[in-house]
Amino acid sequence: MFKLSKKVAVVTGASRGIGKSMAETYARAGAHVICASRSEDALNLVADGIKSEGGSASVSVINVSDLENFQNLIKKISDEYGSVDILVNNAGITRDTLIMRMSEDDWNTVIDVNLKGAFNGIKAVTRTMMKQRSGRIINISSVVGLTGNAGQVNYAASKAGLIGLTKATAKEIGSRGITVNCIAPGYIATDMTDQMDDQAKDLLISQIPLGRIGSPEDIAATALFLASDEAGYITGQTFTVDGGMVMI
Repeated sequence: MFKLSKKVAVVTGASRGIGKSMAETYARAGAHVICASRSEDALNLVADGIKSEGGSASVSVINVSDLENFQNLIKKISDEYGSVDILVNNAGITRDTLIMRMSEDDWNTVIDVNLKGAFNGIKAVTRTMMKQRSGRIINISSVVGLTGNAGQVNYAASKAGLIGLTKATAKEIGSRGITVNCIAPGYIATDMTDQMDDQAKDLLISQIPLGRIGSPEDIAATALFLASDEAGYITGQTFTVDGGMVMI
């Protein structure tokens, strides 16, 4: 189950964290993975790691907020491999501060990468997937997009926007055999959580019914399922992967 043999997958923000884990998981499932982000050196490390395990991967440096850049990437992949089967819009940034202090640039930059970047990816890949009459699009949102979070109005708005983008796109292109779904991670182990003191970590964990911070692999497992043939009758949905922190 959950095999991706002969599939071609594009994962943005694949240089670290959740994106890196998804790229590795897809490769282990048999896909050729295009690891995309702005950080070429970090991407090469990810791709080399995948290849060392016998997987198939290549690297593409991309600015997801640039539509033409994204369109050129998808055309190149389609020409080289004959299809684009999976797109994961994972690239994201934060520029956290209270709204009274937030600059217009703080707002625009986060929206451009987190929300417009996903729009660009979907727009770039849709025509190819429609011709194939198949495809999987997975957008990585956040529980913050469902609950809000003080000091993150730009990030929360971008992640909430991804949920709406997912639903609307799913309705537009579902008849062509393309599914569009969203994953909303909760607190996931990152460099930031590693730097928390024990008291802050304990407070965080106390909010999570399962009693632990999640791992990138928890998100990657969900992304693998949604990319697989077994998830072919699921579209327009948002999956919270958060240890039970947010229950709707």
